[in-house]
Amino acid sequence: MITKVVVSAAGQGTRMLHLSEDRPKHLIEVNQRPFLAYLLDNILEAGYQDIILVVGYKQDMMKEFVENYKLHHPCTITLVPQFEILGPREVEYGTACPLKCVKDLVKGESFISLVGDNFYSARDLAAMNVEDEYTYVGGLQHDTPEKFGVLLADGELLKEIVEKPKQFVGNLINTSLYKFTPDVFEKLPLIQKSERGEYEITDVISLLAKDKKVKVKKIQDNWMDFGRPEDIEKFSGILKHESN
Repeated sequence: MITKVVVSAAGQGTRMLHLSEDRPKHLIEVNQRPFLAYLLDNILEAGYQDIILVVGYKQDMMKEFVENYKLHHPCTITLVPQFEILGPREVEYGTACPLKCVKDLVKGESFISLVGDNFYSARDLAAMNVEDEYTYVGGLQHDTPEKFGVLLADGELLKEIVEKPKQFVGNLINTSLYKFTPDVFEKLPLIQKSERGEYEITDVISLLAKDKKVKVKKIQDNWMDFGRPEDIEKFSGILKHESN
């Protein structure tokens, strides 16, 4: 059984505009609670007890949040300072960087990886707990796939990820929810900076997909990218719906 979840939460969240000037976007409040608290609630409800939180921007605030959260929720949360390990974002940055920081902490185990500014249901998080030799990518049918990475699959197996395709190639998008085996750490050193100058987690997954080691698991419930000011009201609506 997989017990560890790596939560990537080092970024500022510039799309949140002024709201993330004084705090990470993950700590922006919705209904008087930080967004990240709701995500951690669902991670624990899904049965995971060992959380590795990769932090960076205003990490002291993240530390204070974690200390307060643990007062009411018994679990293990380990903070990993990305910028102290890899250097500032000007040196090394990207969605693959949190994985570079946690190799010693996961110690040869399979683990769940997700982004701390996305919301996933407890049911979908629990469904990623698959102990086999495959990496899994959470996919969702979406009305505007051109805004995301699109998953191209052959049956269950992932063939490739097409980032923000200009022409329609499919509508199954990448939700940045993954289950990784230790194989990921063999591929990490092989990726290069992308066109935008960052190390991309999707490049690692593409290398694993070439070895036919990646399967797609479809998301069943609500998923949300919490990235813009208008998403506060949208997420509040999701919470209201879930509580009914």
